[in-house]
Amino acid sequence: MDIVKIEEIFKKSGLKLTVQRKAIIEVLINFNGHVLTAEQIYKKTKEKHPTTNFSTIYRNLEILESSNIIHKITMKGEAAKYQLVNDDKHYHHFICKDCGKSEIIDFCPLRSLSTELKRKNFVLTDHCFELYGYCNNCKDNKSEV
Repeated sequence: MDIVKIEEIFKKSGLKLTVQRKAIIEVLINFNGHVLTAEQIYKKTKEKHPTTNFSTIYRNLEILESSNIIHKITMKGEAAKYQLVNDDKHYHHFICKDCGKSEIIDFCPLRSLSTELKRKNFVLTDHCFELYGYCNNCKDNKSEV
């Protein structure tokens, strides 16, 4: 997703693209393909905007997530991580547990379950499918792989 598309989303939703929100988005654009914690986003944003505080970053991350501009990824026992939403809003991830690199998976396991869900009169409204492991660059540093 690029900044022009993001500006369109803001206009349609009636939200303002504030300096802080734009700074967060720019950080995520610069780290495209990686997931970042709120703390990492805060530190990178603070480099260009020294008066930024952490609560502002966190509050804006929530707004950006609810506007479907960013995607929040929760990993067991770790701080939530964020990345820009791909133009295709339905996707899943493989996430490196070491460096945070995130690759989109062009497969949805629930597509094969949709017939079964309909047969059982179950309406699925949302789901999350994320795989965790190590990218090629990090796996050589791990003895457990």
